[in-house]
Amino acid sequence: MTRMRNLLLVGIGLLIGVVVCELGLRLAGVSYPIFSKIDGDLGVALRPDAEGWWKTEGEAYVRINGDGLRDRDHSRAKPTEVLRIAVLGDSFAEAVQVPSEDAFWSVLERELRGCLALEGREPEVINFGVSGYGTAQELIMLRRRVWAYSPDVVLLAVTPTNDIRNNFKALEKDERRPYFVRDGGQLLEDTSFRDRMAFRLRYSSVGQALTSIRDASRFFQLVNEALRRVSRPVRPGPSVPSQEGRNGVGQADAAQPGDLPAWLRGEVGLDMATYTDPPNQAWQEAWLVTEALVRQMHAEVEARGKLFMVLTVSSGPQVGPDQGARRALEQRLGVSDLFYAEKRLQDLGKYRFPVVPLAPLFQAYAEERKVFLHGFANSGLGQGHWNVAGHRLAGQVVAERLCHALQGPRPNQTAGTTVASGAVHQAP
Repeated sequence: MTRMRNLLLVGIGLLIGVVVCELGLRLAGVSYPIFSKIDGDLGVALRPDAEGWWKTEGEAYVRINGDGLRDRDHSRAKPTEVLRIAVLGDSFAEAVQVPSEDAFWSVLERELRGCLALEGREPEVINFGVSGYGTAQELIMLRRRVWAYSPDVVLLAVTPTNDIRNNFKALEKDERRPYFVRDGGQLLEDTSFRDRMAFRLRYSSVGQALTSIRDASRFFQLVNEALRRVSRPVRPGPSVPSQEGRNGVGQADAAQPGDLPAWLRGEVGLDMATYTDPPNQAWQEAWLVTEALVRQMHAEVEARGKLFMVLTVSSGPQVGPDQGARRALEQRLGVSDLFYAEKRLQDLGKYRFPVVPLAPLFQAYAEERKVFLHGFANSGLGQGHWNVAGHRLAGQVVAERLCHALQGPRPNQTAGTTVASGAVHQAP
């Protein structure tokens, strides 16, 4: 009896402590909002009607609409006088680091209003971007959710420095998401994540109820943020694929960051393996799966008579303003430039669909104006996601290229630029 009473007193004490912490955190304005939820099709999705301040990188008040999109509300039925554009992508599209009106998809919508090819229609851009998504989840998003909005254009934002890895389980090593595998020239969806006990528990009614409590509690948000920071991997610097790795199985040898500035020393979630030829068989397969996914998405969009377009998202090391520092990284990687992925994706789209490689344009812009297009004062300039200047430039470039594409020229001639040997040349 005494033991039970002591346990009860301890439980009550803990409960009172949690309540006091909760009140204190609310009074102090401390919050780490959780914008995502478990999803049976996609592994994870945005939580409808979630909102709160994001201050980890950049600063913005983020609202998720009732349909689970980081965007304003949109009707499912498309008005006849509207040209509707669906944006698929990862954290660069979700863009919680900047206010929604500064995100590239908002800039794109505003810039397109002057496009004569719209023939009087009002542009409407709908953002389906979700942090952490790879091309596999974006294809599922297209099938499960995007077509309900009847878009005229599907714009796929590919982030090579993590999407290629995201699309291949052996590299991603994440059992909580769906994948696709190549099988005899076909893509087969791998939904084995649904069979994991952890997923079943979280997806159950009890699990989702407990998750709702966690999401609403500032105390549990703080605990979740602390666990996230503790478990976050640390990448000490760029790595140069070893010769063994290029032959198929070896690990990368770490390059000494030494004289490299912070924005070139590697980032969590960023793979410099995409700056070079695939260093091993796993990366070769990851690329083949990614290309098959993009081709499949193009085929499904084209089958509906809609326009498909790809933009490639830049990374901080590619587009920093210090050319000399970047040359040091290129020498350590044994490449003449950092645009392997952009060239490969352009080749994939050639004569099929427009591809807009942003990194070469961003690099030229940053060098000319001596500005960083990635990073924030509270997280490090030149690293991480686009800042407001980066989003603005991306929106303007994509609007110009999309306007040309809507006029009907051949794919990849609509981009207005070609990439050769790392330089940007105006197309004739």
